[in-house]
Amino acid sequence: MTDLRTAVAPPLTTLALMTVGVLAVSLSGPLMAAATAVPALAMAFWRSGLGAMVLIAPAIARKDELRRLSRSQVKHSCLAGLLLAAHFSTWVTSLTYTSVASATALVCLQVGWVVLLGRLLGVRSSRQVWAGLAVALAGVLVVSGVDFTISTRALAGDGLALIGGVFAAGYTIAGGKARQQMSTTAYTSICYSTSALLLLGAAAIGGVQLWGYDKESWLLVIAVTVVAQLLGHSIFNHLLATVSPTVVSLTLLLEVPGAALLAGVLLHQAPPLAAYGGLALICLGLALVVRAPSPVDPLPREAPFD
Repeated sequence: MTDLRTAVAPPLTTLALMTVGVLAVSLSGPLMAAATAVPALAMAFWRSGLGAMVLIAPAIARKDELRRLSRSQVKHSCLAGLLLAAHFSTWVTSLTYTSVASATALVCLQVGWVVLLGRLLGVRSSRQVWAGLAVALAGVLVVSGVDFTISTRALAGDGLALIGGVFAAGYTIAGGKARQQMSTTAYTSICYSTSALLLLGAAAIGGVQLWGYDKESWLLVIAVTVVAQLLGHSIFNHLLATVSPTVVSLTLLLEVPGAALLAGVLLHQAPPLAAYGGLALICLGLALVVRAPSPVDPLPREAPFD
């Protein structure tokens, strides 16, 4: 489903931001997979928590805007934070069970989930959309089948990544609604803070160690926060003011080859040859989804581009 806000091509500034955002999120999986001494839930908490802390000063500078936020804006921002926490919990954990390439491919199916959730909200989709989703699902089965031949542990990781993609789709849609009349700073400060508080509670309940790591592990935590959270996520949250959730999710498909390439270089973690066929099917199917004709999304996008 082509869900563009406008009928014209995105400006160069938007394309440049998308490029930086894709490069940033492509590093996310390899960096988190390298931080083996940091529990998955702890990594999820710190990237949200440190990201929220960095936004404290800018948020205070926008206190007048925060006071004027409607109940709906706060609700959608908090909902996005809840879904982001759930996404991080499942996605980061999946990296400890399966390869970066497989986990990234499956979590990037979020564009398909965006289409399905849109259908539940009343958005009609063409036959090409459903055909594309079927092809992408076939790719998922190929990747999962390859991992099943490796181990049931890898298959469990695939399942977590798939669920993480569902939460990512909900996070993107909720963020798109919140960003209609909110600045990036106001939205991300609420969203990241909500996510951090929920993950802190989950870590406390689960008895997860949140500190006491070695220097290398802390450097990886900081790198994930700066690169993936403050650059990657914040750039795409920024773009949600003028770019639809579907197009944002499509752009994130470029994370699949990016993460696989970086994981091969940084972690020497190349996926089995058969998995490449599944990755190709996923990308082909999702390309069909986005290229399918559909009405222009009527929602206005007038939030400040800050």
